[in-house]
Order: sequence, then structure tokens, then C-alpha cells
Amino acid sequence: MNPEIVRTQRPAASRTFSVLLSPTRRGARLARLLTVAHLGAWGLPSESAAHIVAELAANASVHGRVRGRDFRLRLAVHHEVLLRIEVTDTRGDSVPSGPGSVEAPVDDAEGGRGLLIVEALADHWGVVPGPVPLKTVWAELDLAR
Repeated sequence: MNPEIVRTQRPAASRTFSVLLSPTRRGARLARLLTVAHLGAWGLPSESAAHIVAELAANASVHGRVRGRDFRLRLAVHHEVLLRIEVTDTRGDSVPSGPGSVEAPVDDAEGGRGLLIVEALADHWGVVPGPVPLKTVWAELDLAR
């Protein structure tokens, strides 16, 4: 007589890492270096993850920057096969286009390719707004591939 319980969230991550970083070029670089270091220590591949973190952290530093407020990098590994990368900044009013709707910049543009790189490398990615004033851009990588 008990109704079936439906899981609506992912099971708890087997490994996690989270850090607050300054929204600067140095903070974005440190996010990438910390990602490579932690994934290496966990015995997991890091090349695609490093590129994704570099782009998301750069976006948080350029487009999500609010003076005096940091951005958060979070890495979570589920069942040793799924890596979820989250970068949270304090510019919830500046939400990027979601998956499948990122437009390519003109050929001679100096920027605008970051989310296209994320879209090409990640198995899934998206944007979660709130709570105000936050937003989180996330990406998932299937480590079994």
C-alpha cells in the first residue's frame, strides 16, 4: 500500500570539492589549476574538465563580477563516472543563453566562444538562476567515455 518512492535528485556525490575564488583572471586561472589538481588526485581525467572550468570561471570573472564578491567553483563526482562542474557568481541578472541557443560570434570577434566550447565538450550543461542575486552555470561530463 506504500506508493513507490521516486528519486528526484541525484544520489550524493562520492567526491566533492568547493572553493570561493576572486572574480579576476588570477581567480579563473586558479579554478582551472585546482580542477586539474583535484581530478588528478582522484585519478580522473582532467583535460575536458579543465577547459570547461577555464571558460566558466572566465565568464564568472568577466560577466559575473561584482566588486567584493567571489565566485564559487564546485566539482562533484557521482559513482566515479559522472563529473558535475558548477560555477556560481553573484550576477543573477546576467544569465547566459542556455544549451542549444548560444550564437557563434562574428569571425573576427575576440570573445564570445566560451559557452560554445562548453557546449562542445560537455555531455550536458545549463544555467540555474537564484536564489537572488546568484546564478549557477553547470556542466556534466561522462567520465566513462
